[in-house]
Amino acid sequence: MEFNSLLKIVGNEPVFEMSLLFAGKTDPANVRLQLARWVTAGRVIRLRRGLYSIAPPYNKTRPNPFLVANRLQPASYVSLQTALAFYGLIPDTVNRVTSVTAGRPEELNTPLGVYEFRHIKTGLLFGYRSMDVSGQQALVALPEKALLDMVYLQSGGESKDYLAELRLQNLDAIDPVRLEQFTGRFGSPKMRTAAKNIIELRDAMEGGYSDL
Repeated sequence: MEFNSLLKIVGNEPVFEMSLLFAGKTDPANVRLQLARWVTAGRVIRLRRGLYSIAPPYNKTRPNPFLVANRLQPASYVSLQTALAFYGLIPDTVNRVTSVTAGRPEELNTPLGVYEFRHIKTGLLFGYRSMDVSGQQALVALPEKALLDMVYLQSGGESKDYLAELRLQNLDAIDPVRLEQFTGRFGSPKMRTAAKNIIELRDAMEGGYSDL
């Protein structure tokens, strides 16, 4: 396969799977060899086994980090610190993309950034939506679920002290009704305590002060 042929097939894709190139009479061994050569030459970026992106300046579309995260672990969505920062709920600049997944937890250092995946039960994979990010579609937690995911995965995360450590802001973006609905699906006293403390903090901020 020639590089121009590769660009014709996947040039418009932010990321692509190697299996996409196996159609027709293509020799899989030859495809793997060519991809390895293009990675070495800096024309193609290897994200993980079987998943690639066209490198600049050859790429037509720059992959959005949220989309990359989704593709690195298909059964996942962007959440936790990354989603909270995305919605302006915390002031921090996040240097990695954090997601939750029903798959195995892992941290991946790729040429396109660092991606962390935290494990949660399959039954807790809810509260996310497909969003347009830089013209690409990615699954991202709703604000309420991103915050609850943080609490769920943190020992003592329901406490007022932990919520204070997050330095939460702009809590008017939190829908109390949705927060209560999501909390109920966890079925946990810890999460009910967290929801109560979050609402108290939200109300305190609306009242002009921030002490829990």
